[in-house]
Amino acid sequence: MLHLIIKTKKLIPVALIAAILSLMVCLTPTAVQAQVFISVRIGPPALPVYVQPACPTPGYLWTPGYWAYGPMGYYWVPGVWVAPPMVGVLWTPGYWGFAGGIYAWHGGYWGPHVGFYGGVNYGFGYGGFGFVGGGWAGGTFRYNTAVTNVNTTVVRNVYLDRTVINNTTIVNRASFNGPGGVMAQPSPQERAWANERHFQPTSNQLAHQQNAAQDRGQWASSNHGHPSVASMDTVNGRRFSPEARMAEQQRVNQQVHSDRQANGGHPTHTEHQQINREQNHASKKISEGRHPNKEERH
Repeated sequence: MLHLIIKTKKLIPVALIAAILSLMVCLTPTAVQAQVFISVRIGPPALPVYVQPACPTPGYLWTPGYWAYGPMGYYWVPGVWVAPPMVGVLWTPGYWGFAGGIYAWHGGYWGPHVGFYGGVNYGFGYGGFGFVGGGWAGGTFRYNTAVTNVNTTVVRNVYLDRTVINNTTIVNRASFNGPGGVMAQPSPQERAWANERHFQPTSNQLAHQQNAAQDRGQWASSNHGHPSVASMDTVNGRRFSPEARMAEQQRVNQQVHSDRQANGGHPTHTEHQQINREQNHASKKISEGRHPNKEERH
């Protein structure tokens, strides 16, 4: 395996990184045979709190948002639903690790198991170790609605397992592994999975990161750790901001509360559809760059 290690105090042009990754795609069309490790002296901001958009189509998998590094320093790559490169693979998120005075980036990858990602709690099934948001059953991906946002009128391959939720755990928003962040080590099983055949991020994922790098609202130097777009339903799709997240969630929660009061604590199928319409309506306004309750405030 070829390791190209970039250690610098200077800012690294995203175009250069993209060119290297593109070359790797040509040289290794089926599996990851080389990786680019980026290391810097300044640590990434904390993970922002944000909403997970509903899964747009069956078979898409969630890739959580993360802080990447580019010409203007750290920038937020929104969490997004993407099509996996093939049936049966899962996404292992990348993570920053701190050691020896530097923060080194360990890139994410596709593989048959979810490997070590630094113990970082990215949420939505990625609680620091493994993934509890769903799994493959034959050629179909089934979603655990206890921790993932799924519109069941669109995606019907779902199940509910609340046992994976640990309500006593205090959420750690640290975005890196190491002193001052998350102190975690890979398990023996994760070490074994590290030797499995892994596949690089898809072209859509690389384009998604490059788009984020060019958006000033995503730069930590401009947003001070609060990106203008925190998540998206698809690459180049609807955009969800943290501010809109709070308004949208409050609106939907009120809708759910009202429905439960009117129906003995359990919304009907028709009311579920109404809630989904409310979510889609709010999402549409967010994608147009408007706060979902903007009109109501005038």
